[in-house]
Amino acid sequence: MPNLRIKSVTSRMFAENCYVVSLPARADCVVIDPGLEPHRILALLRDDGLEPTAILCTHGHADHIAGNAAFKEVFPKIPLIIGEGDAAKLTDPELNLSAAFGAPLLSPPADRLVRDGEVVESAGMSFLVRETPGHSQGHVVFIVQGQVPGVVFGGDVLFQGSVGRTDFPDGDSALLVRSIREKLFSLPPDTEVYPGHGEPTTIGEERETNPYVGRRGL
Repeated sequence: MPNLRIKSVTSRMFAENCYVVSLPARADCVVIDPGLEPHRILALLRDDGLEPTAILCTHGHADHIAGNAAFKEVFPKIPLIIGEGDAAKLTDPELNLSAAFGAPLLSPPADRLVRDGEVVESAGMSFLVRETPGHSQGHVVFIVQGQVPGVVFGGDVLFQGSVGRTDFPDGDSALLVRSIREKLFSLPPDTEVYPGHGEPTTIGEERETNPYVGRRGL
């Protein structure tokens, strides 16, 4: 598979990364975790001449789903895809944590729910789903198949030098550590991790140096 084109739009309020992923010489793309400033993501698509064929959500917290409604309004036929364990968060402001900020947020419901081991095919790419609970009950990551080095869109599980929060109602620190070590650290060390917040990193770097889950932190 040719190298991916990966562009990010970072929402200013919570510094959440949305990723627009496409293949060279193609005009279709996948949008991952559209956040709180969808107009900026839509402008990027217009400027680059891209049209989305799917919205992939790693989990259902408000900062990662806030742009879903705007995208479905502009592109009503594209599927909205999320792990089945976080589907209820899309349409419940209490569960997606937006109510706590005094700005209840609703996303359209999912068009497809995915589980561990399923593959999402869109825009000429194949995304393997792995369930990675801990930050949220139904958190998933999307691993691009056939890509060397590997690429994983990891949401709020593993960050550069850190890990996702587990102090939310359905968070679980022990489960998060298990998810990282079993579902992510089993990937090749040169696998690139594009997280929901912060800069990209690699599996090898975090496996060795992450103070929470890496070898040097044990």
